[in-house]
Amino acid sequence: MIFFVAGVAKLADPKGSRRATTDFGLPAALAPPLAILLPLSELGIAIALIPLASAWLAALAALALLALFMSGIMVNLARGRTPECHCFGQVSSSAIGPKTLLRNAVLAFAALFIVWRGWRGAGTSAVAWLGTLTPAEKASFGLNLVFLASLVCLGWFVLNLFRQYGRLLIRLDSLAASPHEEGLGPVAQPSGQAAWLALGAPAPDFALRGLSGEIVTLGSLRSAGKPVLLVFTDPGCGPCSTLMPEIGSWQRAHVEELTVGVISRGSVEENLANARKNGVRQILLQEKRETALAYRAVGTPSAVLVDAEGRIGSALAEGTDSIRALVAHTLARTTSESHIAPALPHSKTHCGDGSVRALAPPIGEPAPRLSLPDLSGEVVELDVYRGSDLAILFWSSSCGFCQSILGDIKAWEGRPGSGTPQLLIVSSGGTVEQNKGLGFRSRVLIEPAFSAGRAFGASGTPSAILVDSARRIASTVAIGGPAVLELIGARRD
Repeated sequence: MIFFVAGVAKLADPKGSRRATTDFGLPAALAPPLAILLPLSELGIAIALIPLASAWLAALAALALLALFMSGIMVNLARGRTPECHCFGQVSSSAIGPKTLLRNAVLAFAALFIVWRGWRGAGTSAVAWLGTLTPAEKASFGLNLVFLASLVCLGWFVLNLFRQYGRLLIRLDSLAASPHEEGLGPVAQPSGQAAWLALGAPAPDFALRGLSGEIVTLGSLRSAGKPVLLVFTDPGCGPCSTLMPEIGSWQRAHVEELTVGVISRGSVEENLANARKNGVRQILLQEKRETALAYRAVGTPSAVLVDAEGRIGSALAEGTDSIRALVAHTLARTTSESHIAPALPHSKTHCGDGSVRALAPPIGEPAPRLSLPDLSGEVVELDVYRGSDLAILFWSSSCGFCQSILGDIKAWEGRPGSGTPQLLIVSSGGTVEQNKGLGFRSRVLIEPAFSAGRAFGASGTPSAILVDSARRIASTVAIGGPAVLELIGARRD
């Protein structure tokens, strides 16, 4: 009966069976066939134990199978690993331990007893009584078996139907609470909670299991003395899948400047396949979303920088473009003493190290056309500012360099001097609510693609340029926090 229940339960949960195979340390290539062969073997043993003619061979097979189970359990326990046994599928699954080993030992002892008794001493056949039945009784017994099997199948179908319905309700609740999950958009933060961890705050520590069963902590990621980029992903997230090949390339190409750690959830199997497909060197698994939530990452993909001292080094970057920008900013900072922020990756006017920049319109030439929505949804054009000098600031709420001058910009807005230009902010990162939360007095326009910035010659954020009252370019592009503050007359004392 135990082998029968175990076999049926494993067949009903093939995904969990495959995951358990890799969790026990077996190669991922063996997971699909073993997820089928193992439960079929258990069912075969369960059936063969019933007739006396095959009971001894079935007991011998059961003893061999249980010996393999116990060997695998002892090897993992000796290595300090406690994967889920998945012995009875979704019916009952828990981490292996001494109790798991004891249970298998008891079953092995029972099988060993039958083997020791020998071929003819295996016991009484459980089906011998069928030979005493009349043909009518046999037919009735067969019909009852068919009816019972139908009831079992119907019960299994109804049970799974309710499970799927329950999962659907949970998923709908999850999407309602976190629409940014799987790239569906940003979410508002809970009342009274800051959108991101404060810059310079200690980064929350964690201890997560890697795909090979090893335990990785934030301290071990920081051990090389480099900044650590934590990228939060999910196997079911479309934008995450789009970003994964780039994550792999960052891990390979920038290993000397940056440690890139991927924190995901789900099974080892699907994450391992994802890693191999995209060349990602390491993925860490959280149980649910506890580590992501510790970093205020409510959606995927998102990322945050932890500096070499273990402090929060950037605002949370949400979405693929913001993460690419954060990587570019970080690499520029680690490879140069300047505060120049490079352009978004994949720009035709930018190579990763920031040495090639967008071409700015010459001074005196008409300013490029600009038509973007502000935080209230109203479309704004440069002609609105005709007759006064204007400083256009290209900004991103996920840019650490921008955050470092936020206080200076707001202080300058509060005490404008004579002859200072009006300020127009073009933001390429964050939601409308997040940009409102920054507290700018000046008008903020939203443009996620950064095409307006490139049109004015800005290769990244923060950058700024002056436009005179006749809508003509009046300065070169100021790139980086100090240069921006100097351009608008808000230079720090």
